[in-house]
Amino acid sequence: MSAREAVESTVSAPSAEPDQPAASAASAPSATSAESVRDAMPPIVTPATDNRPGSGADLLLPVADDDGAPFWGYTARGELRIQACSGCDELRFPPRPCCPHCQSFAVHWQRMSGRGRIWSYVVPHPPLLPAYAALPGYNAIVVELADAPHIRLVGNLVTAADAPLNSVDPARLRIGAPVKAAFHTMPGGVTVPRWLLERS
Repeated sequence: MSAREAVESTVSAPSAEPDQPAASAASAPSATSAESVRDAMPPIVTPATDNRPGSGADLLLPVADDDGAPFWGYTARGELRIQACSGCDELRFPPRPCCPHCQSFAVHWQRMSGRGRIWSYVVPHPPLLPAYAALPGYNAIVVELADAPHIRLVGNLVTAADAPLNSVDPARLRIGAPVKAAFHTMPGGVTVPRWLLERS
């Protein structure tokens, strides 16, 4: 059997037992067939970006999976909703298929007030991706929701929903500062929650 045939049989052979490897170590490809193994691997998926010219071009966009798709559907309507277990009413984020508390698969999406406080923040410094290098002084914040203090979302603090990511002076960032959600539709059509400072 050639090295390529060994790799193909290792990659495509179904396992007899779910916890058992598909092929024994004796039939595993040798180090000389690394190129074949690499060719047999699935391609790496990169985050989506909006490459159209204009505001927000080349910024990273979220990639929705089956569990998180409703979250993005609600943000498109200007609503901040968090996945909740229909069995025990526990909120969870990020969204996932099974409740870690009661193991129920039944879910609903609970509407939040959109208010919270800055739990943590960072002002990134170079080297940065090119689209972000054009926005010196931008921030990334972690917001603890007022309705559910154990739920934290990552976003950006801005002066208005459609303002640039670097519209807030980094000197104004404070742990515990009250914030409220605002929704910004990126050029690619996805709507992301951003955060505005509230008067305290």
